[in-house]
Amino acid sequence: MLYHAPLGSELNDLDDRSAAGDRTLGLASLDRETFGDYVIQKSLGRGAFGEVYLAEHRFIKRPFALKVLPPHLCADLGFMRRFEAKVADIAALDHPHIVKIHNVSSHEGCYFLVMDPIVDSLGETMNLDRYLSLKGKSLSEGDFEGLLMQVASALDYAQGCGAVHGSLKPTNILVVASEPGVKLLLSDFGLNRWIGEGVSFLRLCEEASKALMSRTPSSGDKAHQISRTFVRNFSFLAPEQKAFHEYETDAKVDAYAFGVLAYFLLTGKTPDGCFELPSKLRADLQKNWDLLIHRCLQNNPHTRPQKFVQAMHEYLSVSRSIVKDSSQTAEGELPIDSIFQMSFEFPKEQEAVKTASPPPAEMLKPVLKSQEITRPEYEPDPGAIFQRETLVSHYVPKKAEIQEIEPLLTEMVVIPGGIYSRGSNEGCRDEMPRHAVKLSSFALDIHPVTNEQFVRFLQAMGGEKDGNNNDIIRLRDSRIKRSYGNLVIESGHAKHPVVGVTWYGAIAYAKWIGKRLPTEAEWEVAATGGSDHFLYPTGNEIEKNHANFFSSDTTPVASYPPNSIGLYDMGGNVYEWCQDWYAYNYYDASLLEPDDPQGPPQGVYRVLRGGCWKSLKDDLRCAHRHRNNPGAVNGTYGFRCAADVV
Repeated sequence: MLYHAPLGSELNDLDDRSAAGDRTLGLASLDRETFGDYVIQKSLGRGAFGEVYLAEHRFIKRPFALKVLPPHLCADLGFMRRFEAKVADIAALDHPHIVKIHNVSSHEGCYFLVMDPIVDSLGETMNLDRYLSLKGKSLSEGDFEGLLMQVASALDYAQGCGAVHGSLKPTNILVVASEPGVKLLLSDFGLNRWIGEGVSFLRLCEEASKALMSRTPSSGDKAHQISRTFVRNFSFLAPEQKAFHEYETDAKVDAYAFGVLAYFLLTGKTPDGCFELPSKLRADLQKNWDLLIHRCLQNNPHTRPQKFVQAMHEYLSVSRSIVKDSSQTAEGELPIDSIFQMSFEFPKEQEAVKTASPPPAEMLKPVLKSQEITRPEYEPDPGAIFQRETLVSHYVPKKAEIQEIEPLLTEMVVIPGGIYSRGSNEGCRDEMPRHAVKLSSFALDIHPVTNEQFVRFLQAMGGEKDGNNNDIIRLRDSRIKRSYGNLVIESGHAKHPVVGVTWYGAIAYAKWIGKRLPTEAEWEVAATGGSDHFLYPTGNEIEKNHANFFSSDTTPVASYPPNSIGLYDMGGNVYEWCQDWYAYNYYDASLLEPDDPQGPPQGVYRVLRGGCWKSLKDDLRCAHRHRNNPGAVNGTYGFRCAADVV
């Protein structure tokens, strides 16, 4: 069960859904209307930087949440450059307390993010702000600590991946019921940084001003709520963020917002101006929340905590009482002032020098007034050390030899251009209708890429990730392993086709050797050898002595007879990645545009062809289509390369 409330950011929980005419996205009242590959079901809420919809994918019938960016942001070239450069890093975040982004796409000039739908059976969701207003009085100190620990875990993970939230506040923290309590998920990672701190702040001001100007006697309370929410959200911005573009924001702004969030959870207020620390407002608190908040709200960003989970463990466990003279201070008095001055001065240049934050145990070490303080002893001549003779050899780094790794290329067969048939009227629904396509001349590798070929590519790449941090291969699902830092192939599998490769890895390898992946139409025409009546690559029948299928492992490439044009393993051994996106009804469109079909312009899955070593006989048909996520890895997935013929 999920708690009921709108989804979005900033002012979303105060959005009036009946005021559809005031929306700026041109998507108001889109219930059941198609938006790209998605069918809009309902609006979940609107914030200053976009509207969020609950939608269902037309083909895979799975619900998603779509965050549609406003047209004025999509028209901003500066924003789009930052968006395209950073969105892949945010989409790569995979943490149980961060809303997962599955895809980024566009429709009629509007860009949108495809995310997990954090909704209940009624299609509703809740943010932390609304949850606290409903349940806050019933929560204990341990409950608040558990909530903050979830946020700290997500921020630590994101910081390790080089991501900064930049606009942490209760309205973009989503709440979902989970045993034994609730689960928090952070959304809107990096949105403030892409838009720019100044533009973000002005946009929030416009939203608050619009709400106040449209104030009527019946809507007075709501306008007051919007104004109050705007002022409260302003408190979550760090001093350097309020300076807009004078300082480059980094993970330190999340530390400041984390301190404000801790104070808000404990007291229901935000720390503005001079404010009392939690120990004075709540006598029931046992943990040292004063120290945690004091360290997070430092004016100098370089003195704030760097690791949030570690900071909670260390600061909260420090004793709140210190030993003092009982004649001057009461027992249990805090070493930190009970009234803390909130400073809105921006960091000065001399404060920008990074200084190490003292360990909390040493910082709060008890000092007795009766303890004797002695002056330190210094050497008579501190400069004498520089007059000593020292023998230090000059360090010359060893030059690393740059080795050029030459690829092992595969022979290719040229398939002349012409008109061919593809599809089947007797097969699965996604193979219909059988129709003619016109292809330009192309060339195809005579066999799939082998382990000995692919391991050279991994050596040249220096790892198993591409430039966009996508997995190239998962070694535990392949026959290539690491031993003492070196890549080795399992004995006897050098000539076997490489497996465990993602679509991204296949694309990267093809570019490395100056080739490309075949299109789905090219692969099928090559499998049939250009024949209009072949059911399998071997003809109308295929047996165990013709191909490797329904077996226990891969076999070396070219172990079975080739097809009619000299291509090996077009049926069985490994599924082969193709260039195209997959759509089950794409052949209806291909029938109308038969010249060099390239597949749908977008989608969720990529096409795989040919069957594999553990497939049944029917999967080896030339017209049979298979698909999976481009980042999927499997011990049956491989590929071969194609090239244009001029």
